[in-house]
Amino acid sequence: MYPENILLFIAVILLVAFLYSSVGHAGASGYIAAMALFGMAPATIKPIALILNIIVACLGVWQFRRAGHFSWRLFWPFAVLSIPFAFLGGALNLPTHAFRIAVGIVLLSSALRFFIKPATEDAVQPPSLPTAIGVGAGLGLLSGLTGTGGGVFLTPLMLLRGWSRTRVASGVSALFILVNSIAGLLGNLSATHQIPAFAAPLAVAAIVGGWLGAYLGSNRFSVLVIQRLLAFVMVLAGFKLIWT
Repeated sequence: MYPENILLFIAVILLVAFLYSSVGHAGASGYIAAMALFGMAPATIKPIALILNIIVACLGVWQFRRAGHFSWRLFWPFAVLSIPFAFLGGALNLPTHAFRIAVGIVLLSSALRFFIKPATEDAVQPPSLPTAIGVGAGLGLLSGLTGTGGGVFLTPLMLLRGWSRTRVASGVSALFILVNSIAGLLGNLSATHQIPAFAAPLAVAAIVGGWLGAYLGSNRFSVLVIQRLLAFVMVLAGFKLIWT
């Protein structure tokens, strides 16, 4: 990769980290798309995406929780089975192209819903315990298979189902992404036994973009702005799944 391309690549990673962290996400789908676009080897893409996810998710958890936008009661039922299932998904090969297209279409459809009619902050009702545990298991497996933290699926689901307010959903998703990304990375390393060296400079870019995005999302951006950004993130993730 030429030096100017390297600088552009790092700038793209910084921008992705900023955009995703502003809605409580960590950016794995964006990192994967960027790395594929810049011609990185397929074997290095998944572990680097998960490493960057862990870094940015840590920043998101810190910022959203510090701002009071987190609910442990809402988080733990989603997480309890998502962690082992994310480990399992991380150790498996990526799903078939047809499956990825189906998931991408679901994301695009959900994004369209946010553009047309943003979720309200009224009448919030958390899911039942069995529902949350089952959803968490499924999203954990999906996050491991796709090399993401699962937040791009969890946040819109919580908002569209009326399970949480927007900023709390972002805070819960940030920790959900963190634990699943760690589990997914461990599952990947159990199969590959290597961490790509090029992760270091990208990590610096992710820290800068992730800190700024998480700060603005948890303290400055309005709920409507967060939901619009979330929809944009879902569009990016949906297209990435469909065309890669």
